[in-house]
Amino acid sequence: MKRRILGGTGISVSEYALGTMMFGAMGNTDHGESVRMIHAAIDAGINFLDTADVYSTGESEEIVGKALAGRRDSVVLATKFGLPMGEDPNQRGGSPRWVKRALENSLRRLGTDYLDLYQMHRPDPDTDIDETLGALSDLVREGKVRAIGSSFFSPEETVEAQWTAERRGHHRFRTEQPPYSILTRGIEQRVLPTAQRYGMGVLTFGPLNSGWLSGRADPTAGHRNAGRGAQMFDLSRPGVQAKADAVAELTELAADTGISVPHLAIAFVRAHPAVTSVLIGPRRPEHLTDLLAGADLELSGDVLDRIDEIGPPGVDVHSGDFYINPTPAILDKRLRRR
Repeated sequence: MKRRILGGTGISVSEYALGTMMFGAMGNTDHGESVRMIHAAIDAGINFLDTADVYSTGESEEIVGKALAGRRDSVVLATKFGLPMGEDPNQRGGSPRWVKRALENSLRRLGTDYLDLYQMHRPDPDTDIDETLGALSDLVREGKVRAIGSSFFSPEETVEAQWTAERRGHHRFRTEQPPYSILTRGIEQRVLPTAQRYGMGVLTFGPLNSGWLSGRADPTAGHRNAGRGAQMFDLSRPGVQAKADAVAELTELAADTGISVPHLAIAFVRAHPAVTSVLIGPRRPEHLTDLLAGADLELSGDVLDRIDEIGPPGVDVHSGDFYINPTPAILDKRLRRR
């Protein structure tokens, strides 16, 4: 499997990264099978693993820790902090108090004494980014973290973090982790160019758009999301039908080229020069086997042109998709009401 350098860190990572959100109560509850999947991914050439404390409330990290027993030094290990880990408001966000406690909790679950990459899972409007970067820089100096990154930061938030790090002498975010797929190309306008300008590595997630690009005959049937997630597949909602129409066209393109829809979708993401590594998040062994089969696929210019006609550059096909556009200034009532 091909590798790329992660931003300016000098760390070499595989073009595929194994995302482990689906290991644990949120997906595959069989720890043994999940461990075997992690081993299979490593054996196939994936050296980059990404998890988060919030995934199944720490269970995903515990599974990763089991899988890496005796193999820790062979992988680049990343996790995230910031999303709520309980009802206590002090168990979330980017306060120095929580950053350091969250790290110790993650290290314990992962069975390691250091992380290669520690990422802020979401921006925290309640904490000055100077405070968060200061705490993260302490962790780097202590040798507990090799590099730090962000996730779901807007271009403005990325610039603020970069400038704050420079002015205050902090370590800076070396990576950004945004959602990116054929159906969600909005980040091409400003997020990706901003990351490139600051030499950041980009780890994209959601290349199959929560199952829309999984290759199922009917993406709206049989999905596992409930509640708000189910709204993403409700064809009566504005914009969702546009996604279904785009998927139908992509299915035709896949048939014409002899490339499966999921392989087409992931190869598209990998083709962007700003993308360092694309996160795949299989739940079952057969999902992992299928995704690995497309690891070396490169799309021709003609195929990429046809994709541009279906999902225009810089555009989210469904602009109202909650999963894709969780803008704090809009979603958090506290930020728009006195």
